[in-house]
Amino acid sequence: MSWTGDRVATLKKLWADGHSASAIATKLGEVTRNAVIGKAHRLGLAGRRCGARKLDSSRPASLFPTRRPAWQSRRRSRPIPAASSPRAVTAKTRLLPEPCPAPEHAITVLTLTALSCRWPEGDPKREGFHFCGRSKGSAPGPYCGHHAAIAFR
Repeated sequence: MSWTGDRVATLKKLWADGHSASAIATKLGEVTRNAVIGKAHRLGLAGRRCGARKLDSSRPASLFPTRRPAWQSRRRSRPIPAASSPRAVTAKTRLLPEPCPAPEHAITVLTLTALSCRWPEGDPKREGFHFCGRSKGSAPGPYCGHHAAIAFR
């Protein structure tokens, strides 16, 4: 299928008349709805609003609400506290459990075990990168209790 001058003229006329892209594609034949939308965009034809379709008067009016749903019009009654406020930081740090003693040597990818914490420490691209390596104990997941509290707030 190619966009001939006649097909482009038909597209422009039907688009200006407010026909849907699907209807235009059906009338032109051998072209998809997306092809019609793409061609209209490339031609710079006027865009359409989401509610551009005409409402069918045979449908009951209750299907077309005139006001916003309740969930869209709700406003927050109080401001959200800033994360940098001293009170918020203090509350978060108090919830963290104390970490158990660190291992004697740095834990690398090669020395990780199933029971060691996989919390990365440092920059992986730099010398000295290692993992926490503390015992996970009975904590589920890849981290010790201290790092799990940080990761899963």
